[in-house]
Amino acid sequence: MKFQTDGQFTVDCFWDLVNAPSPVGFFEKVNPVVERYAEMFGLTVTYDNKHTAYITLEGEDDSKTVMLGAHLDTIGMMVRRIDSDGMIRVRQLGGMNFYSAEGCTVTVHTREGKTYTGLLACQSHSTHVFDDARSLTRDENTMIVSLDEPVSSEEDVRALGIRHGDVISIDPGTQFTKTGFLKSRFIDDKAGVACCFAMVKYLKENGLKPKYRTVLAFPHYEEIGHGGAYVPEGVSEFVAVDIGLIGPDYDGDEFSVSICAKDAATPYDYELVNRLIRQAKEAQCDYAADIFYRYGTDANASLKAGNNLKAGAIGMAVYCSHGMERTHVKGLNNTVNLMLAYVLDL
Repeated sequence: MKFQTDGQFTVDCFWDLVNAPSPVGFFEKVNPVVERYAEMFGLTVTYDNKHTAYITLEGEDDSKTVMLGAHLDTIGMMVRRIDSDGMIRVRQLGGMNFYSAEGCTVTVHTREGKTYTGLLACQSHSTHVFDDARSLTRDENTMIVSLDEPVSSEEDVRALGIRHGDVISIDPGTQFTKTGFLKSRFIDDKAGVACCFAMVKYLKENGLKPKYRTVLAFPHYEEIGHGGAYVPEGVSEFVAVDIGLIGPDYDGDEFSVSICAKDAATPYDYELVNRLIRQAKEAQCDYAADIFYRYGTDANASLKAGNNLKAGAIGMAVYCSHGMERTHVKGLNNTVNLMLAYVLDL
């Protein structure tokens, strides 16, 4: 059974989520967006002490509880130091690829709620000026934020209220093409969250309940490895809805949903992976089972933390992960279809 899901809704929801900045641990802007979408479907959001957002869907059989998780946090930066010339030095939040991010517009978020835009640049920023402009390694020691403000000293920057430890977000640069391609930073994993709401929309509009009580979890620390460390009591299965990867070792592509058999740390539950593959077939999904290198999920974190559960991971495959990513609306639709097949237990 192939579900006719609303791909435009998924893209629109992604657009709202991705434009609410949420580098690791910075929850203030994006959690209200989650609340707004939950309210749209008559649902309530609860939180744990790590500000993870939860939505619980009543099941036909509440004797078992399963969880789908998609992380709200993205890669980003923090203010590390303010140089004497007013340039800001940074520390990364999550697995930054500075080569990809160079030249992006960024926003500094102060603790007092002020925001200032700037340019993320290499200190050897121009081939007209610096001999090593092409060859200098791009890392935390060579990248700077030049504020879009008339500042020329550390004192000027501090006068704006900017301090060490302030969060820096990166402009997502989102585009949706007429051919159905979604290009944006942070498809990982704002698209996974959007797929969760697209699944809820289909269930509500068709008067359907999941087979089992289903918890949707939206953590804020996946990019540094402990977003899924805490799992609510009673959860026996945790399927992370994250991105799939594209490369020489992988069968996945932008039009299909990827099912992760193993990541950098662990194979996922053998029975659950087999079930997800079967359910992908039942829902007539274009899918690929793959092994992902240099990759982990919140489901992985839940296992490392010692939770007694089965873990799995699925998601739309993207080009250029942790950079300007790209996927296709068909990949989003296939992901939502597999999620529906999983919660309805086809």
